[in-house]
Amino acid sequence: MDRRMEPEVMDEPARAEAYAAADFSEVNHRFVSDFLLKCPSPKRVLDLGCGPADIPIRLANAAPGSRVTAIDASPAMMALARQAVGEAGLDDRVTLVEARLPGLPLAVKSFDAAISNSLVHHLPEPVAFWKEIARLAAPGAYIHVMDLIRPESPEKASAIVEGAAAGEHPLLKEDFYNSLLASFTIDEIAEQVAAAGLGVWPVQSSDRHWLVSGKI
Repeated sequence: MDRRMEPEVMDEPARAEAYAAADFSEVNHRFVSDFLLKCPSPKRVLDLGCGPADIPIRLANAAPGSRVTAIDASPAMMALARQAVGEAGLDDRVTLVEARLPGLPLAVKSFDAAISNSLVHHLPEPVAFWKEIARLAAPGAYIHVMDLIRPESPEKASAIVEGAAAGEHPLLKEDFYNSLLASFTIDEIAEQVAAAGLGVWPVQSSDRHWLVSGKI
């Protein structure tokens, strides 16, 4: 099945709120825990595509010595993220930046870790994502990036949605389906990572996710 693009930015408030209201606690907790098992003492972490900031908040709480710079291009998501970070009392350790790839307004080689969950499938030019990590991450930085694997057919995408999100908000289910169709295969991700010269490679981490994790 060929890739079917979806909007790059989730800028509709109703969709952003449906996403924020969904229960991603288990997968987000596992994402942060797996990252910290491999990179236990991050100091300066870049989170690309932070959404409503659940992962940056979890990371800041789990790693008290860390400071997280969290990026998202959606004004609606940033509004939810600012509220969540403020309520968590983490304004001093989680910096939110509303910006779009590439050319983020951040210092070159200034992060010792870079993370991202479910951003790559939104991007029309995904190599720019990996090159931005290469530009902003310091030598020896640890990266931990996860996203969906594109299924073989729309019918398989529908089955995944019904199996994993049957009781969720209709807008969330619609976005999940579209995200599956917009996602990449592991071979495509390997090509993107190679083009950016990062020297780490994707593996399949679940029945519907790939993961790129390691030192660059």
